[in-house]
Amino acid sequence: MKNWMKAASFFVVQEGQGKFWVNLHDYLDSGLFLDHRPLRKRICAEARGKRFLNLFCYTASATVHAALGGATQSVSVDMSNTYLDWAQRNFALNSINSDRHQLVQADCLKWLQQCRQGFDLIMLDPPTFSNSKRMEGVLDVQRDHVAMIKRCMELLAPGGKLYFSTNLRSFKLDIEALYGYAIDDISAQTIDLDFSRNNKIHRCFLVQQK
Repeated sequence: MKNWMKAASFFVVQEGQGKFWVNLHDYLDSGLFLDHRPLRKRICAEARGKRFLNLFCYTASATVHAALGGATQSVSVDMSNTYLDWAQRNFALNSINSDRHQLVQADCLKWLQQCRQGFDLIMLDPPTFSNSKRMEGVLDVQRDHVAMIKRCMELLAPGGKLYFSTNLRSFKLDIEALYGYAIDDISAQTIDLDFSRNNKIHRCFLVQQK
């Protein structure tokens, strides 16, 4: 949409230190997943001096919080140019330096395999299922979560943290396949009061090296 920020459908909201463009009319999603507010707040509090990776970043709201929280650099990856353009406008709205905070249009699974960078803080929030024509295969979070988590852990610096989240209500973490890591189910800590009557809105895990 040309000059989309000027359209009546778009307006700015404040969340913590950050400001975000949202749209309640033209898309299935508003541009800001409300159920992840506590996790974004947590990332902001932990980001100072850290290198942050945001996979399946959507409009990069978590990255905005990380940057405002003092992250030294970040990489945010998504396959959608529409959402990355939205993310760039969120960066501009918050005066975030795009030289240190990079937006990457790519298949996250393929990008992960090719990545040789290290990170101190990672957010992995994949869709439940995706068979986009731009992907080499099909993503199924139940089937693929172990491989994604293991690859993220290979990129994580000593003492780093991986936050893995999914909205699949029937999700079962394969603890046996991930036995080498310290894993905490922090779902209850990351669900906002607004969703207290719907506490299955997402599952969230903190994964660290033992």
